Formats: sequence, C-alpha cells, structure tokens
Amino acid sequence: QVQLVESGGGLVQAGGSLRLSCAASGRTFSTYTMGWFRQAPGKEREFVACITWGAGVTYYADSVKGRFTISRDNAKNTVYLQMDNLKPEDTAAYYCAAGKTVVTTARSWTYWGQGTQVTVSS
Repeated sequence: QVQLVESGGGLVQAGGSLRLSCAASGRTFSTYTMGWFRQAPGKEREFVACITWGAGVTYYADSVKGRFTISRDNAKNTVYLQMDNLKPEDTAAYYCAAGKTVVTTARSWTYWGQGTQVTVSS
C-alpha cells in the first residue's frame, strides 16, 4: 500500500518555474515506478512524466520534453517534478501516481494522490 501527497502547486506567470513534490508513505515506495499526470477542466487525465524505480529511467510526454524534469529520492520517499518555461496550456491539476508500469494510460496506475493545482497566467 502506498499513500501519496502532492505539494508545490500555485500561480505563476508564463515563462516561470514551479517544483512539485510528492511524498509517499509505505515501505515499498522504492519498488514502484512514479509518475505525474495532469487534468485540465473538461479534459481527460494525461501522462506527463514517469521515472522507474531501478535505473531511474525517465519518460516524458512530447508536450513537456525539454521543459520538465522528473526525479526521485528513494531515501526520502519523494518524487519531484521541476517545471520550467511554463506555458498557459500547462494549467491543470497535477497528480502523482505509483504503479508497476510505464504505460501512459492513467487507468494502468495503481495509487494516486489528491492533486495540486498549477495555474499559468499569460
């Protein structure tokens, strides 16, 4: 069992940066792939990035590649999403997820946080 709590969302101007954190509880955190998804009003939840538990291999959606960086600290049971050069279209609720997969489909992931809002003004 893994519990996830996100933090770090907020309001930022276009071109700015934010760093999201996801604190996990549960002894098996380090064995899960960790991911970030986002959901804008009226849209489906979409994959943003994930990082595997072993080698720390990372995957990114094309829309954020080169601007966002995912990382994890297994000693602190925390995964991060550094978001740079933010755009208004990045506005969404951001969710942390844990699973035994690198599939980008949200339903394939097992555990979810409650979400944190990111709003980017133009």
